[in-house]
Amino acid sequence: MREIDASSGGGQLFRSSLALAALTQTPVRISAIRDNRPNPGLKHQHLAALDALATVCDADVEGAALDSRTVTFRPNQPTGGTVEVDVETAGSITLVFETLVSLATAIEKPLTVTVSGGTDVKWSPPLSTYQQVTVPLYRENGLAVAVERHRTGFYPAGGGKATLHLAPSELSPIHYTERGALVSAEVYSRESRSLAESDVAARQAETAWERLEAAGVGVTETVTATAETKSPGSAVSIVLKYEHTRAGFDAIGERGKPAEDVAGDAVDRALAFHDGTATVDAHVADQLLLPLALAGGQVRLPALTDHVETSIALLEQFGYAVAVDQSEDCPVVNIE
Repeated sequence: MREIDASSGGGQLFRSSLALAALTQTPVRISAIRDNRPNPGLKHQHLAALDALATVCDADVEGAALDSRTVTFRPNQPTGGTVEVDVETAGSITLVFETLVSLATAIEKPLTVTVSGGTDVKWSPPLSTYQQVTVPLYRENGLAVAVERHRTGFYPAGGGKATLHLAPSELSPIHYTERGALVSAEVYSRESRSLAESDVAARQAETAWERLEAAGVGVTETVTATAETKSPGSAVSIVLKYEHTRAGFDAIGERGKPAEDVAGDAVDRALAFHDGTATVDAHVADQLLLPLALAGGQVRLPALTDHVETSIALLEQFGYAVAVDQSEDCPVVNIE
């Protein structure tokens, strides 16, 4: 039984611990879960990820309860099939997907996982960003993965629904150290039906387009969408495509915040990234570490954040040798 102290990290550390346990067939006891958060312990989104992974691995689980701070997880070999889980809140669907996506390297039959919850919510990549950035990066490195949206769900009611499709895969070594020239920029803007009269999606897209063009970043495509949702809301995603990689930057609408300001937040992050040398955005930096450990390679990150440092420490606890070169402006993580 491997003991994991999760007090220094949040939900990402918990989810990664579960995924590594499943991939290495290692029983784990995860304690002090999210102890450094204002509301420690497991929340609905973490329970949904645990439920999905336990089903796929036919795992023996102890401590699967709301606010639980200790979980014991004894996995069996991951299998294919069809799984459905409901977050029951607007908890992030994409973060549940992240707990499962690396299982494509361990399954022998296709796996389909449908999750209900929040598709476009704070503190996680909106589904558009995930589909246009994370999934293509996974696919070009060998993971057979696809994601489809069924319904959009905003905070607080959620009600969104999406499906993750995985097929047996073999990762190739991952190398993202140079991004090359900028090829294009794309803008994806989404609104609930209740905001359509105010043209929120169109205003977000127009603002993003104007500001990017003014900064010399040519926009090749803008996509707007309106959806029936349980809660009003909006989201905007900006995708920068380079010769050798891509990156995503997004913002979620808030009550009382003009659509122009929402788009402006995403643009600010996109332009700051474009002015640097990192090859992946902050979300992907977290998401790629586990596949990097499985396949080996190098990635130039935007920064050595607390998330990244706790993830590296976890990988080392599972026996992976991780080297970090901080000699340049952006750290390079290398795993052989």
